[in-house]
This record gives sequence, structure tokens and C-alpha cells, in this order.
Amino acid sequence: MAPTHDDPRHVLPPSPDSELDALRDLVSSLYLNHNPALVQIRAGALFARLKALNRAANHATRVHKQATADARHEMDQTYLGLQNLLYEKRHLEREIDKCRQFASVYQDIPVHSLEEFMLLAPEEARTEEVLTDEHQLMLNRLSFELSERQRLDLRRKELVKEKEALLKESKAKLATMESVKSHIDTLMKTATEVQKKVHDLVDPIPTASESPSPPVPS
Repeated sequence: MAPTHDDPRHVLPPSPDSELDALRDLVSSLYLNHNPALVQIRAGALFARLKALNRAANHATRVHKQATADARHEMDQTYLGLQNLLYEKRHLEREIDKCRQFASVYQDIPVHSLEEFMLLAPEEARTEEVLTDEHQLMLNRLSFELSERQRLDLRRKELVKEKEALLKESKAKLATMESVKSHIDTLMKTATEVQKKVHDLVDPIPTASESPSPPVPS
């Protein structure tokens, strides 16, 4: 970008040396014989030139002051930005150290070996791209481990329900068997009592050895 008119590199304080030298000459012996009116006109022109140079010098000073203030502000902003970056860097380094020192639960969880993962996991979870990314591979292994455990837990709950149903059915059958056994025992007891009463009421049928002898003819 081309420098502006007020670029401090191109706004230099003007030098009044030539005008001051000319004024010294006017008061020297060199101009004693010159027309005083002409000397006065010459002096007025030199003073006017000095005033213009003074205004130019003041302008150059203001430009340089502003440039210095702008440069200082830019430097302060740059320094502040640098400090912010350094602070953020230290913060990130601390966070990285915390992450490295963090003992994740998954490190203590037994998971399928890599060989088992390669055999059992879905194909999209073990692509070549995943296998080359250690972090993604571990995430996929943990995801597969979670899905397997959820599947096995669901199967366990189904088996528990089946077990409870079988136990309930077994208890019901056992109760029925106990009831039938009790009923049979009651029937047998009743039959024994009835048999005893019948035996008490009816004379026993004699056996052959107990039959009476026929009468002897006379």
C-alpha cells in the first residue's frame, strides 16, 4: 500500500537553518549599504517563512506523536494477545496433563480382545480406516463391548424370567402333588376305618379247618 500524505516516514520536521542564516546575513555588515526598505521586505519574507516552517514542524510533531501512540497501542494489543495465547497454552497443557493422568473406568473393564473384536464386531466398526486410528478403534471396541453386554444382559433377564416361570410351575405342581397325596392318605385312612367297622359287624367266614364235622349216622 502506498504511503499516505501523513505517513510519519515522509513527514519530517523542516529545517530553518537556511532562513536563520539569511537573517544573520541581513544584520551583518554585508547589508549596511543596502536599501533599508528592501532589507525590511527581505526580513519580513524570512520571518514569514520561519512561521510557515514552525507550523510545518508542529504538524510533523503531531504526526509523529500520533504514529508513536498508534504503534504503542498496536504493540500493547500484540503483547496482550501474546499473553492471552500463553495463558491459553498453559491452560491447555494443564488440561492435557489431567487427561493423561485420568484413570478411565474402561481401563479396568475386561473387554473382548482385538482378535475377538475382529471376528465378532460388525464390519463397519472394523474398517481399514478405523484400524489405523487408535482412538477411533478403542471407541468402537468400547461401543461393541457395550452392545454385547446389553445383549447378554437382556438374554440374562429373559432366562431369569424363564427360571421364575419354571419355579412357579414347579411349585404349583408340587402343591398339586402334595394335595393329591394328602387326599390319597385321607382316602386310605377312611378305607381302613370302613374296613375295620365292616369286619366288626360281619362274622368272619370260617376256613376249611374251622368248618364243623358232619353228624355221624346211628
